[in-house]
Amino acid sequence: MNILEKITNELDTLSKSERKVAEVILASPSTVIHSSIAALAKQANISEPTVNRFCRRLDTKGYPDFKLHLAQSLANGTPYVNRHVDENDSAEEYTDKIFESTMASLELARKSLDANDVNRSVDLLTQANKISFFGLGASAIVAHDAQNKFFRFNVPVVYFDDILMQRMSAINSRQGDVVIVISHTGRTKSLVEVASLAKENDATVIGITTKGTPLAKECSIVLTVDVCEDTDLYMPMSSRIAQLALIDVLATGFTLRRGSKFRDNLKKVKDSLRSSRFERKD
Repeated sequence: MNILEKITNELDTLSKSERKVAEVILASPSTVIHSSIAALAKQANISEPTVNRFCRRLDTKGYPDFKLHLAQSLANGTPYVNRHVDENDSAEEYTDKIFESTMASLELARKSLDANDVNRSVDLLTQANKISFFGLGASAIVAHDAQNKFFRFNVPVVYFDDILMQRMSAINSRQGDVVIVISHTGRTKSLVEVASLAKENDATVIGITTKGTPLAKECSIVLTVDVCEDTDLYMPMSSRIAQLALIDVLATGFTLRRGSKFRDNLKKVKDSLRSSRFERKD
């Protein structure tokens, strides 16, 4: 049961002041995610300690923890679209909901990341003889974006969304190579097998996936992207955005780790592309 369902179920048992808090939250949960405890207390016309009591009553540690649980509830709407989108929503309503849930999911993903694992991954990437990005479906788009970013870093980089090519590439990998396998569910059998093959051939395997999954168990390092999105039932939305953000984190770390001389080279790459675009007129 998510936190919104819990509030609804316990509404009749709440005190008068707690009910005021509950009604404000249920009226606009996406607004509360971005509100301070003072703002919520003022809107509900109650005290801040009352808000904290309400949060603890719902088995959360306090207001920040409550907002985290609330974000998880929102991130999870209409089957095959987005869980908190209703079929009668207007364009304005479902637009707001998609953006709000995506922002909430990004915050959850950020909190789930271990900075030490990010740092270790950047170390390995900067020392890699070759970098490979593998993904299927929505994650293949992320893998392709990763190749586009890392291709300009003057290191051999490949991307495959075909499982046979992935298997052949994994078999041909060797010590010093880094293979990044991207999967939100972490349960796609063929990707788990590819990760296992790469590892058997002494490559370092980095998984961008959910912790505790079959894929995570086959990886040397797991970059956990916890996004409450059931992609078995809903269209992959927030999970894909979180994966793309993580690729940006790794690419940024790679750039910073290589130093100023490397960044000068990146500037040359950018300058070489300038002639392919129309001049800006602003």
